[in-house]
Amino acid sequence: MQKHTKIYFEYFGFDVGDFVACEICGKKANDINHVDARGMGGNPSGENLMAVCRPCHIEFGDHTDMKDKLKEIHLNYMKYNG
Repeated sequence: MQKHTKIYFEYFGFDVGDFVACEICGKKANDINHVDARGMGGNPSGENLMAVCRPCHIEFGDHTDMKDKLKEIHLNYMKYNG
């Protein structure tokens, strides 16, 4: 398990084998995405990591013009699940 995936699981209380939903569409998440990219100063914390399915990761995850929307989605997710 990658370090940032472990951080996400611990932050939100998931165990290996749990169903983790994509924070964008609700399908099964395949990836843990950094909202603020590590190369741009983003830290590996629960506040900066979000679970996404592969299609949402491709469509939204690495596009800077979507960062504000991703932050909004993740803040709402943390409000109800954090």
